Amino acid sequence: MADVTVRRVDFGYFVRPAQETGTGGPRVEPCLGYVIGHPQGMILFDTGMGSRPEVDAHYRPRRVGVREALAAIGAQVSDIGLAANCHLHFDHCGGNQLLGQIPVFVQGIELDTARQTPDYTLPELIEGSRFERAEGEVEVLPGVFLMPTPGHTDGHQSLVVRQRDGAVIVAGQSHDTATQYAADQLAWRARRDGHDQPLPDIPTWVDALQRLDPRVVYFAGLTAPVRPPDPAAGTPRRARGRSTRRG
Repeated sequence: MADVTVRRVDFGYFVRPAQETGTGGPRVEPCLGYVIGHPQGMILFDTGMGSRPEVDAHYRPRRVGVREALAAIGAQVSDIGLAANCHLHFDHCGGNQLLGQIPVFVQGIELDTARQTPDYTLPELIEGSRFERAEGEVEVLPGVFLMPTPGHTDGHQSLVVRQRDGAVIVAGQSHDTATQYAADQLAWRARRDGHDQPLPDIPTWVDALQRLDPRVVYFAGLTAPVRPPDPAAGTPRRARGRSTRRG
């Protein structure tokens, strides 16, 4: 397969108020999406923040719209062949309406929850989009898969680019911090090694993800990618070849 590229898309940031951070103080958080360049088409994963006066008053966002964010990486909406949302909270699907009839892949349970649950998202953000229901793992382009990774929401999903030398994971909000991801990864390793119980509980999908041999993981709320340690060496792996590039 020709090179598949992964580029970060900066949709701005917002200020999470103190009552939601657990630290006693506010926290500024990025709002990121990703563009996956594939020989058969470009994929946009997440589309930024929606807007309402009460939401803006609460989170005080500084938005970068879909068109502007794509332009910053040398792309435009017409380049997008398909899209996906990791989930349908307002800060991940805010630009869906600007995609027109570009298909947007979402886990079926996520779409149902967003349509049926009051205050789950901003209703206007899920109107008019051409949603494609994913039921479990689905291959959207050769070598590119959507994988259910429930936790933040029951219908949360991540995107996986499978390569001969490992996988690149666009994990959305499966974890809020690199520390959380590292803790789950290490707990998975302890279970694999048959370490004595008790051990921390981890999501069931972590095993499937780790077996893909992830060599870089991107998150919606982390500006730097996470490079998991090489299982053989116990140290952060280096990029092993040119099959996937990041920007």
